Amino acid sequence: MELNGKMYSKLPHFILGFHGCSKDTYHKVLNEKKNLEISKNIYDWLGHGIYFWEHDYNRALEWAKEKHEDNCGVIGAIIDLGYCLNLSDIRYAEFLKIGYETLESRLGQRNIPKNRGKKGNDVLLRDLDCAVIQQIHKLTEDSKFKPFDSVRGLFIEGEQIYPGSEFYDKTHIQICVVNPNCIKGYFSPLNADENYAIP
Repeated sequence: MELNGKMYSKLPHFILGFHGCSKDTYHKVLNEKKNLEISKNIYDWLGHGIYFWEHDYNRALEWAKEKHEDNCGVIGAIIDLGYCLNLSDIRYAEFLKIGYETLESRLGQRNIPKNRGKKGNDVLLRDLDCAVIQQIHKLTEDSKFKPFDSVRGLFIEGEQIYPGSEFYDKTHIQICVVNPNCIKGYFSPLNADENYAIP
C-alpha cells in the first residue's frame, strides 16, 4: 500500500541553528537586538537567506575562525523551519530538476551559471545551485503557491576520515532561512557545566 508522503514530511517543530560570525556581528545581534542579514551572494549554497549549521556549534565556530580568526563568535538561534525545501527528502529532488530545466529554458545552456572554486573534493562557490534554488522560489511566487520559508541541505565536505572511508570530516547539515520570521530567538551558547552530565 502506498502512503501519502506529505503526511510524514513535517520536520520537528524547532531546531537549533548556529551562525559563525565576527565579534562585531555577534554583539550587534545579541546586545543591540539587530537581526542577522540575509546573504544574497550569487554562490550561496542554498540560495539567498540567513545561514546556520543545524545543531553544530563546533562547525560554526570552525568556520568563524577560518574567516575572522580570533575576532569571531557563534550565535545560536531557535528556528521553526516552517514550509521547508528539505533537500534530504527524496520528494524534493523533482523540484530541483524543474528549477534547473526552467533556468535552462530561460537562460539557454551556454548562459547557465556553473559551480566553481573546487578545493580538493569540495566545491566552494555554488553559483549553479544558488541559481536553481532561486528559480524554484521564483516559480512558487509566480504560481501563487505557498513560498518556502527555509531550505535544508546535507553537504558531504572535507577530507576522508580514514583511508577508503565515505565519511568526511566536515559533513554537515546547513539551513538557509528565507523567511526571517522563522527565527524565534537568538542566544549566546553556554559552556557545559562539568559537574553534570549533558542530557
